[in-house]
Amino acid sequence: MKKIIFFFIASGLVLSCDFDEGFEEMNVNPRTAAQIEVSNKMASMFLWTSGGRYENWRASLIYQSTIVQHLASTATYWSGNFYLRNLGYATSLWDRGYPQQVKEIEDIIHQLTTEEDNGTNMGIARIWRAIIYGRMTDVYGDIPYSEAGKGFSEGILKPKYDPQSEIYASMLSEIEAGIAQLGEDQLGNADLIYGGDVSKWRKFGNSLMLRLAMRLTKVDPSTAQAWAVKAINGGTFESNEDICYIEHTSGPEGVNRNGHGEVFTTDGNMRMSKFFIDLLKSTEDPRLPILAARRHDNSTSSDDLMGLPSATTNAVLKATFTELDAIETSGGPNVRDQFAEPNRNVITGEDAPMVFQTYAETEFLKAEAAVRGWYSGDAEQHYKNGVRAAMQMLSMLYPNAAAISDAEVDAYLAANPFDASDAMNHIHTQYWIVTFLNEYEAFANWRRTGYPALQPFGGSDPYPGNVTNGTIPRRLIYPGSEESTNPENYAEAISRQGPNEFTTRVWWDVE
Repeated sequence: MKKIIFFFIASGLVLSCDFDEGFEEMNVNPRTAAQIEVSNKMASMFLWTSGGRYENWRASLIYQSTIVQHLASTATYWSGNFYLRNLGYATSLWDRGYPQQVKEIEDIIHQLTTEEDNGTNMGIARIWRAIIYGRMTDVYGDIPYSEAGKGFSEGILKPKYDPQSEIYASMLSEIEAGIAQLGEDQLGNADLIYGGDVSKWRKFGNSLMLRLAMRLTKVDPSTAQAWAVKAINGGTFESNEDICYIEHTSGPEGVNRNGHGEVFTTDGNMRMSKFFIDLLKSTEDPRLPILAARRHDNSTSSDDLMGLPSATTNAVLKATFTELDAIETSGGPNVRDQFAEPNRNVITGEDAPMVFQTYAETEFLKAEAAVRGWYSGDAEQHYKNGVRAAMQMLSMLYPNAAAISDAEVDAYLAANPFDASDAMNHIHTQYWIVTFLNEYEAFANWRRTGYPALQPFGGSDPYPGNVTNGTIPRRLIYPGSEESTNPENYAEAISRQGPNEFTTRVWWDVE
């Protein structure tokens, strides 16, 4: 198992330095590091990317998990569940991403460039940079990219917003260049992802390249194909042992806890959505008792598990489920607690891993590439590989998860066979399931593919006060402060992309 090594960076860190005798020595604080080692910064950067409770609560769960109907809640501050506008929640990834993740990765690359380190450290930094900016641009669209994080190094305090088309072209090229720079391990235990295994970084780089390539299928299929083929030929993930994730522990505070886990500790209002539970039950999916449990008694029996309808308040819930209200009235658990929630005994701990990309996802993307005729792989076999990996990775990632046997997977695949005439639906419904709790990717891939076929909440009678006219949001929104602190660049982005609204589509999300 990978071990997390903590690097506490403080102004009192002492490095052994040699100073020339004379005046310069009098002006150097011998107790202060002239420069922090890149390895320390890299460990910190990985943890920043995993994120804290703030952005994982707001951007990941409150908005994206409910928009894609993984979760639901009766609490109206779960704004994505009702298509409501909460500026502070919708901008939370931006608010944390730029001063933490972006600032750190740009500082690392600047230091490596200054030190003329063009080896493995730079390769990993360039690959991981695409994870950070990929999330940001998928959520918001056009964003500061080429000038971002350069306030200290270049004095750029009002960075321009780059078009998403240019950001994607750069990210793909950066990943390719980063892979080429991978050589011998330089990070060791500071590598919180692969523990210094450079061969896994190569496979991850190609798998990430494949993900970003497929994001372009609606807007630029020829470019998507070229990069997808390059990624597949380069060598993508081969098993669940290659999954890109960070292990966490339950403390200390603010250092290495899983941000989602901190949310589940604090907030008990979320439930599994009706759409999600109904889909798992209808296919007799063996993941159901691992992912879900009934709130009041921890039952994982399929008969006991109900999903919460989206955009439903407590009052409506009681009026709709009168038999459950009667149980509450007679002294039983309240209505909401009779619905399934994410299984707190298995997947919601503060020591749970944070997953960035899985082998299963990569197999599903290769299945799609085969369906499109982009390479000679067997689409059905890649699909089956993906389903098997998605089911069997759970006991690897979560120690309390029951192992799903090959026989159980075989039975599931026999009962739910791959249908080549409806291949995209099959592939990306499974992709949607496996990206539960990787909500950035779930939201992005749903917008690209349209699968599964989610229906807007409320139909012709959406929740009062919704800001999308009852349609499913297509992005989150820029911070209001950008309009006043970076007005010219903000205005240019709006004129190019469209209004700063939840319904404005990003570049690759064409209708």
